[in-house]
Amino acid sequence: MPTFTASRKRVYEALTDSGQFDKVTQASGVMKELSQRPEPTRISPDEGGRFVLFGGYIVGRHIELVPHELIVQAWRVGNWNRGVYSLVRFELLDVSPGTRIVFDHTGFPTGNAAHLAAGWQAHYWDPLEKILAAG
Repeated sequence: MPTFTASRKRVYEALTDSGQFDKVTQASGVMKELSQRPEPTRISPDEGGRFVLFGGYIVGRHIELVPHELIVQAWRVGNWNRGVYSLVRFELLDVSPGTRIVFDHTGFPTGNAAHLAAGWQAHYWDPLEKILAAG
């Protein structure tokens, strides 16, 4: 489970604010890998709202948002078959000092587990740690 020295509020904002998440995207270096013209990071602050991440490679909708506690998303990779969404859940827990994310990703297409796990580490957890440590 990813653990960060930042508060739940800071972690939540990094995952749900377009400007903050854009810093995560930049720190991940993923935009250098995208050949097409990328879409800007857009994250709605509302339940039911859409998000576009990593230049449009990841898109979805917020299913449930509990500020500083819980984020549940219908989440998909752009090259999955149309209408195929997985469910992503981030539960933010206080730990001393900082925040632990209890993370769950279910419902993705068969055969994608290893690729997705590597992607979460390289494009979420590692850059998020850099951004949150920088203050």
